[in-house]
Amino acid sequence: MKSSILTMVAAASLIISGASLAAAEMPAVAKSKCNMCHAVDKKVVGPSFMDISIKYKGDHDAAAKIAANITKGGTFGWKLSNMPPRGMGATDAEIKAMSEYIAGLAK
Repeated sequence: MKSSILTMVAAASLIISGASLAAAEMPAVAKSKCNMCHAVDKKVVGPSFMDISIKYKGDHDAAAKIAANITKGGTFGWKLSNMPPRGMGATDAEIKAMSEYIAGLAK
């Protein structure tokens, strides 16, 4: 009886920690398109994803604003290279996934 309870507790812990890791995992679009000019923690051609996240920290509309910027392209006040609209041809679903990932980094 005692070992079955311990097994259930261990399984629940793995499920919870797995969900946390999955939430922090970078979307595939970042690896295939965004990482050409951005990195998580350092400036490449454009700002780091963490710097972008910090810029919008506390803004409840952060993901929507980031998505709009990715869609329209531009410099967004970073004084860096001009990002082309939709980056490397990202779809709406990819933009949504990436903007939510970026917005959640600084939380």
